[in-house]
Amino acid sequence: MILDLPLVLETRRNHALEHATIHLLSRKLPNQRMGGHSNPTGFFLFGDLDTREIWIASTEALERLHLGESGLAIHPGCGTNFASSALLAGTFAWFVLRGNKSTLTRILLLPFAVIFALIGVLLSRPLGPWLQKNVTTEAKLGSLQIVDVIPVRKGVHRVITR
Repeated sequence: MILDLPLVLETRRNHALEHATIHLLSRKLPNQRMGGHSNPTGFFLFGDLDTREIWIASTEALERLHLGESGLAIHPGCGTNFASSALLAGTFAWFVLRGNKSTLTRILLLPFAVIFALIGVLLSRPLGPWLQKNVTTEAKLGSLQIVDVIPVRKGVHRVITR
């Protein structure tokens, strides 16, 4: 399966570790805005964060995921949630407006398109976390290890894994 290809699986595992790290940092720094981006060799963390705090949180996150706390791999602020909401809302609105060539007809159908888009957003609420759990993250980290945490520039850190 494509989700188990080496580069994809490594990215999914790093994505899980990124989320778990952000969960732990958010508990310690509740008012701090932060985000991340994962790839096969680790992840970036964005925010005014201390390198040592990131190291501590990421190593604890790694340990807790290894101990089975898979819920840490799911994060409400994940782009997967936003993407699934946008995709479902846009698709539902498109169904209402497709095939209508007349501008007047489209204008008259616009309120229905908005209602259908809102239905799409509501239906997407459970879809985003489901996609995270089953597609975009992998909480079973295997032999994943944290190699280093490097400050790249102000507000950007790189967590390197192997």
